[in-house]
Amino acid sequence: MPYKSVVSATTTEKQPKKRYPGEAKGFVEEMRFVAMKLHTKDQAKEGEKEADVQPIMKWEPSIQGYLRFLVDSKVVYDTLESIIEKASYPSYVEFRNTGLERSEKLAKDLEWFKEQGHEIPEPSAPGLSYAHYLEELSEKDPQAFLCHFYNVYFAHTAGGRMIGKKVAEKILNSKELEFYKWDGDLSQLLNNVRETLNRVAESWSREEKNHCLEETEKSFKHSGEILRLILL
Repeated sequence: MPYKSVVSATTTEKQPKKRYPGEAKGFVEEMRFVAMKLHTKDQAKEGEKEADVQPIMKWEPSIQGYLRFLVDSKVVYDTLESIIEKASYPSYVEFRNTGLERSEKLAKDLEWFKEQGHEIPEPSAPGLSYAHYLEELSEKDPQAFLCHFYNVYFAHTAGGRMIGKKVAEKILNSKELEFYKWDGDLSQLLNNVRETLNRVAESWSREEKNHCLEETEKSFKHSGEILRLILL
């Protein structure tokens, strides 16, 4: 073998495999890393985005805006839970009955608002658009769909709870809605889903994992549009 070829082969052998941020801890940690970078600087220390709305502390929510947010959120959770139940891909079955489901809780909350004399609005464009996108994605692109599944459910248990608390303090006399309550130990429920996602992702190629990670920005875009309904 010519000298140059020997050197080239040796160099190739010694090149370390590229490691992705969080990869050593499992794929969910990779997803978390990408998601945190998409937060604004005031939302998380890892955040890199500049805020395009006021900080939550300065929000002036209204009951009507909050109801729009809850109604559109329910459309999204109804869709996610229907997709998992239908299971177009076998891996979706793994995410049934996780304890993170929110559809029934939201139905109870909307019924409570109705009992208080509030008119429940019809679903609006942000929720309907996101639900339609999730339906389409779930039929043809399981990696991208599970990116949305992860971000919607996990974000609600973190930033979502904080937002719910602040809004409740301002317009609901600090009432805690069912949307922000879970049956059982939430940290354990999250850990169970985390382990399932890691297990499912073990069968994915690196390209499929990267494709999943690239979908994170779209998840943030859709969820952000629904969140902004609170301020209308």
